[in-house]
Amino acid sequence: MSKKLELIVLAIILIFAVQFIYMSSTTDAEYGGADGQAEDVINEITGGTYEPNAEPFWEPPSGEIESLLFGLQAAIGAGVIGYFLGYYRAKSRYKKDLGYKDKSNSDGDRQSL
Repeated sequence: MSKKLELIVLAIILIFAVQFIYMSSTTDAEYGGADGQAEDVINEITGGTYEPNAEPFWEPPSGEIESLLFGLQAAIGAGVIGYFLGYYRAKSRYKKDLGYKDKSNSDGDRQSL
């Protein structure tokens, strides 16, 4: 990694760290999810008379289990994306380094009847 890129990455991390520390120390806000905010807006608009059309099949017994399942879902998704990005990068590097050419598209290998 070049020295300039390392400094840029370090500066970005430092900016986010300072912003996080500042916001954590000066405000006493709880960070909630979008689901809770949407529920509050719906109750405000309808006056609390809204009833959902469907109910969840299963609700996790605690917030920790819900967080665990969300983290597991994120990890599996990141693994799948990382696998395919690595696969296509290795494939292109293999083609470039070894001079591999796909034979299905070459004109020299076609046989005429």
